[in-house]
Amino acid sequence: MNNNKVSCPVCSEEFSSTIIENHVTKCLFLNESASKESSSSFKNESPARKYIKLSSIKTKKTDLGFTRKRRDVIESAINADDQIPKTLCQNNIDKENKKLSGNYHVPLAEHMRPTTLSGYVGQSHILGPSTVLYQLLNKFEVPNIILWGPPGCGKTSLANVIAHMCKNKSNGKMRYVKLSAAMAGVNEVKEAATIASNELKFNRRTVIFMDEIHRFNKTQQDVFLPLVESGTITLIGATTENPSFSLNSALLSRCRVIVLEKLNIPNLVSILNRAVSSLEGIVHSSNEKLKDTEQVPKFIIDKPTIEWLAGTCDGDARIALGGLELALQCKIPNDEEFLQNGPITITLDDIKESLKKTHMLYDKKGDQHYDTISALHKSVRASDENASLYWLTRMILGGEDPVYIARRLVRMACEDIGLEDPKALGIAIHTMHGCKMVGMPECDVLLAQCTTYLARAPKSRLMEDALRAAQRVVAEYKGPQPEVPLHLRNAPTKLMKNLGYSKGYNMKQKDESGLHYLPEGLKNINFFNYHESYMT
Repeated sequence: MNNNKVSCPVCSEEFSSTIIENHVTKCLFLNESASKESSSSFKNESPARKYIKLSSIKTKKTDLGFTRKRRDVIESAINADDQIPKTLCQNNIDKENKKLSGNYHVPLAEHMRPTTLSGYVGQSHILGPSTVLYQLLNKFEVPNIILWGPPGCGKTSLANVIAHMCKNKSNGKMRYVKLSAAMAGVNEVKEAATIASNELKFNRRTVIFMDEIHRFNKTQQDVFLPLVESGTITLIGATTENPSFSLNSALLSRCRVIVLEKLNIPNLVSILNRAVSSLEGIVHSSNEKLKDTEQVPKFIIDKPTIEWLAGTCDGDARIALGGLELALQCKIPNDEEFLQNGPITITLDDIKESLKKTHMLYDKKGDQHYDTISALHKSVRASDENASLYWLTRMILGGEDPVYIARRLVRMACEDIGLEDPKALGIAIHTMHGCKMVGMPECDVLLAQCTTYLARAPKSRLMEDALRAAQRVVAEYKGPQPEVPLHLRNAPTKLMKNLGYSKGYNMKQKDESGLHYLPEGLKNINFFNYHESYMT
């Protein structure tokens, strides 16, 4: 018999290793005193009675982690005995989960989340067969990662796949905790870390998924550092903002950033087709014959509608599934109408009036803001008027401040056109003032006209390059900056005149005056035709 003593992480009492797990279960969930318990009273109960007893426990609203723990215990009690039918057990689990969630209606986007890697759609560049992440997950190894990508690209869905992997394929050696920085704070993270530290005593690892991790400021993000570094938890963070700016550099050094991209139209069509099948519908093309099926579908939707939905969501699967769900709620018949008339056909014309293309990914304070204005500037510089007008339109439809765009056009007029067309600066300034006076949407044509003019104008970076050369000379000058020559100094007093200030100065042009207007050592420099030899 094993007489090793193990300390209970809840009540700190010591018990034999053969009964410690039963004691911890009772100590956590039944709230019984350690001195009154008997190791045989819980151990000898039948599995069915154990399930009924555990299911009857009322959830405490003040216990944040109690709901999840209750579900885990119920499932473990059911799965421990083969005498209970598995179908009955699964039904009981589903009913229990619904009661615990308190919400019987699950959105279609949530319902369609994959549970396996084979069911995950898109992102082949990070989940292809030869990728590191795919190979790690196939071995049930979860690294510390930060998932960065636009909304609806599959960050939470990938975390959901890992959650099911922890639950079903890790043989009880991995726990999965889901938190959101929009609702949870540092205290919740510390509470989850305390439980994770206790679970490590039983050789059970904890994976924490922190959604919207960028909502934690950089000071709050420090709570993850010792936990990740010591291996107490494995962190999976999800963010729509650039981790280089929104996340702590120390945290980034401990995690690998995984970049997810927008879903393309074939990916979205595949997801929508799966959703239609799960809702007992079929996708039908008008030029194909409807195949005989054993079960009558609830609805028939044509391929142009699916493709239209996939093309209106800007790579966001959540928007696509939400649009499909809304269309079905409007058009699908109830049970009585279905029995009388059978399935209905949903076409593109049926839903175009209720579903419009209103979604465009553009973050006025994030990467989209800076990336798009950079594309506009570079297109103007390259004299590509069509590309310039395209990026301008993207910014306007994304809700960008027109005055901000106009200010950047003023900069382009000086930086890239300059003295080749001095009128460009005046046009840009007038455009900026016009945007301030008129506002949107009337000022859009002002921006378009100015952008096109700048794109067509002759280009010269002479002023930009000359200014940068002057800045470089001043910044890289060895030793103290040279003094202003005496003949260039003002002499308002007699003392200054006696010291030689303004001596010999005349108002003639440079070639006629016989004077130098640059300090010693820089007399022959030419910023408009600058090269390194001037500095030697």
